[in-house]
Amino acid sequence: DFLLSHYDFINREKLAAAGASYGGYMINWLEGHTNKFNCLISHAGVYDLRSMYGATEELWFPEWEFKGAPWTSKKMYEKCSPSFFVQDFKTPCLVIHGQMDFRVPVTQGFQFFTSLQRMKVPSKMLYFPDEGHFITKPQNAELWWKTVHEWLEAYLK
Repeated sequence: DFLLSHYDFINREKLAAAGASYGGYMINWLEGHTNKFNCLISHAGVYDLRSMYGATEELWFPEWEFKGAPWTSKKMYEKCSPSFFVQDFKTPCLVIHGQMDFRVPVTQGFQFFTSLQRMKVPSKMLYFPDEGHFITKPQNAELWWKTVHEWLEAYLK
């Protein structure tokens, strides 16, 4: 809203949002909280905070960020987890994840994509069996960019 109110050159009819890692989590959160965007792109985003707990090498992070473990801060995990807002998913979303991601396990991407599919939200999963949190192989990076551009073109034309 801030950007739209301060920059006249932004086309309000053609908006997209993309994010990776924590930004991917923010995209997953937006999916259940706004319909302002024509499409979304989530790369390596957290989807379900309960299943993420203890599944990352940053073992301290969930308890610090959400003020405890899922069983001691249940309301906080529910309030902040995109998985609790599936009923409001409507925006087309491209989900991207690497199998070897040690920071955000690939199961987070599959869970998010499965929920989008079950809600009949236009969605696509770009899965890299040989990549981690970052896409580093040239041929995979090329496919990443090609897929992202095609997704944006399809929803912003």
